[in-house]
Amino acid sequence: MTPEQLAKIHAASFIQPRPWSAVEFADLLSSERTHLVTCEHGFALIQTAGPEAELLTIAVHPDARRNGHGSALLTAVIEAAGAAACEEIFLEVVETNIPAINLYQSKGFSERAVRKDYYNGPNGAKSSALIMHKTI
Repeated sequence: MTPEQLAKIHAASFIQPRPWSAVEFADLLSSERTHLVTCEHGFALIQTAGPEAELLTIAVHPDARRNGHGSALLTAVIEAAGAAACEEIFLEVVETNIPAINLYQSKGFSERAVRKDYYNGPNGAKSSALIMHKTI
């Protein structure tokens, strides 16, 4: 997928946190530490640093949700992190994104911390970020 395609899916998927631009995706993909996993309707990005991986984002186009794409992408990034010799993977998710939280929990992630009022949302609304973690 091109940075433009990634940005299009991301824009259809997110309001909070804000969607990323094609330029931001191009910058991320220029790093050898960034790993992209794709499927026809979505993608996931991780960044590795020593024994840790961070799930930067995962997005499935809204028209293709509830068909297992997110689960397959998450499984693939966990495998990619393991192949990169990472021992753990972490992520942050807005506290109101219950479908994503349920997906992460189904793959063995657990809540590690909360960043209170971390995200700025529409109309100035604040939401906290849950920090989730999984040992690989």
